[in-house]
Amino acid sequence: MNSTQFCYEYAVGSCIKPSRSTVSRMVLYSSCVLLMLVTIMGNLAVVMTVSHFKVLHSPTNFLSLSLAVADFFIGMIVLPFSSIKSVDGCWYFGKIFCTVHSGFDMCLCLTSIFHLSCISVDRYYAICDPLLYPTKFTVPVAVCFITVCWILAVVYSYGLLFSSTIEDKMEKLVQELPCFGSCQPAFMRLWGWLNFSIFFIPCVLMLGLYLRIFLVAMKQSKMINVMSANSQCLKNSGSAKREQKAAKTLGIAVGVYLLCWLPFIIHTTLDTYFNFITPPLLADVFNWLTYINSACNPIIYGFFYPWFRKALKLIVTGEIFCQGSSTINLYQKK
Repeated sequence: MNSTQFCYEYAVGSCIKPSRSTVSRMVLYSSCVLLMLVTIMGNLAVVMTVSHFKVLHSPTNFLSLSLAVADFFIGMIVLPFSSIKSVDGCWYFGKIFCTVHSGFDMCLCLTSIFHLSCISVDRYYAICDPLLYPTKFTVPVAVCFITVCWILAVVYSYGLLFSSTIEDKMEKLVQELPCFGSCQPAFMRLWGWLNFSIFFIPCVLMLGLYLRIFLVAMKQSKMINVMSANSQCLKNSGSAKREQKAAKTLGIAVGVYLLCWLPFIIHTTLDTYFNFITPPLLADVFNWLTYINSACNPIIYGFFYPWFRKALKLIVTGEIFCQGSSTINLYQKK
């Protein structure tokens, strides 16, 4: 008896569903739902916190807010459909929505890396040029950075997906494309190198900036320890320490980003030159690593920022809805 199952039983050339037991499917779907919930709720908490509390209305936090919005939409728009595609091995939502979904996926992920690049520039000036930082990186500058990040991501993602070059290439690859019921954009070699450049170059920039930030922060720490006897210096050192901790936390966020994204970037680039030899299961693992990154930033905030934990407590207890709650100083120690 033939137990082979197809995505579309009565369609010619339909994809074959991967053979998975009911238990394994339940485990996979449960894991996907858990990741979605962590991504959505965690980033929603960041959005609510930075939006509500006035003390957090700074250029850095506005960049973090916009980053959280991108990650939130990954959880809301991208992950539900990607979960079905990964677990069932089938795309049930049509060719047009496949293109739209792929565009959302690429656009939101690009937005994340652009924001992390901007945040690294912000931290560089905050630590390495603290006297001029308030005049160089203002809220209007942060808004300009955010706008450029979103526009560039949208133009690149959908421009690439809908370009005539891609369409011509897809026509030539019709015989090589997967079966009916799949959603896999046609990757050209040019696309692979473009993706490598647009993801990898910002990563190199961030690593260089954070190396410089680390060296400067070490010097500042030594100076703070020397001058800590003076009360005024203690007051100033508190702000400096807060800036250094913010840089350290965002550095960890960049490190997590690299761990999640480098396998996918390398795989995408090399696969186009080796006739797509990566097994589908391994390619799917690389893809989901990038999604995991969207859930990591709020967790990093929770572990390293006391003000975020305090804000979460106010949100959970409902105190955020009390009059005057927006003026609470989350940095103040009780």
